[in-house]
Amino acid sequence: MRLTLPHLSAEQRKEALAMATAARKRRAEIGAQLKNREMTLAEVIALSETDSAIAKMRVMSLLRALPRVGPQRAHQALDDLGIIPTRRVQGLGCVQRESLVQYFQNLV
Repeated sequence: MRLTLPHLSAEQRKEALAMATAARKRRAEIGAQLKNREMTLAEVIALSETDSAIAKMRVMSLLRALPRVGPQRAHQALDDLGIIPTRRVQGLGCVQRESLVQYFQNLV
């Protein structure tokens, strides 16, 4: 069974591109705020409840935006907590969210 993409008009395509660009920009802003310590991991996770751009962000990208966290430390944290690296923020359960915040609480 083959799935085909819906045919979009030029206006619909332009609208979708604008929405995607806005979401990428929002995720980049959040990453910069985390890196500059203007926001905490707990604040970003709480914000993901209402902001779909953050909710669709991968947990690995979120962790790598933290200061002093690179690919190795992020992978190690996710391994320790039993979280799949490709998981999105909206896909985390309550316990996983709390354990992530606890894990990185002393780091930042």
